[in-house]
Amino acid sequence: MGINDMKQVMESVAGFMALSARTAPKARGEDYLEIEVITGEKVQQLGDEMKRFGVENGNPHFERDGNNVLSSEAVLLLSLASSDSLGLDCGACGFKSCREKEKAAGEGALFFGPLCVWRVVDLGTALGSAVKTASLFNADNRIMLRIGIVARRMELIEGEVVIGVPITASGKSVYFDR
Repeated sequence: MGINDMKQVMESVAGFMALSARTAPKARGEDYLEIEVITGEKVQQLGDEMKRFGVENGNPHFERDGNNVLSSEAVLLLSLASSDSLGLDCGACGFKSCREKEKAAGEGALFFGPLCVWRVVDLGTALGSAVKTASLFNADNRIMLRIGIVARRMELIEGEVVIGVPITASGKSVYFDR
């Protein structure tokens, strides 16, 4: 199998990961997720921007993760498009009522907040479903917060919280030997 064939396979795997994230169970069956698969030049741009962001902010972890992205064929981006409360007044977000949480909402340093815990659980469930699918296809992958920070700044995807999952196929996973 040639390198171009492997890229096509990884792009297909990323599509199946997106399908798994989309169909993952969600609170009240309400879907507040945005899902994007990026490939080719956009993956290169994301990796380069992560490295630049790391240098500008004195954070070598962004540079390391940017190099991982540059070694990837595709990146799945998942975001919590909205953290609208379920109306449970459960207090898990740190506020006594959903109404208080909504009044306090605003943009923080890296993400919006406060967030409805149940919407964040939905995001986590979708991520788990996506990486399970990557695993079923034996695709190297890793959930990365730093991808989401930079992808959101680049406007590759909108959302209150964004997380990325790069994938590749190699003899040795580039994501865990860092």
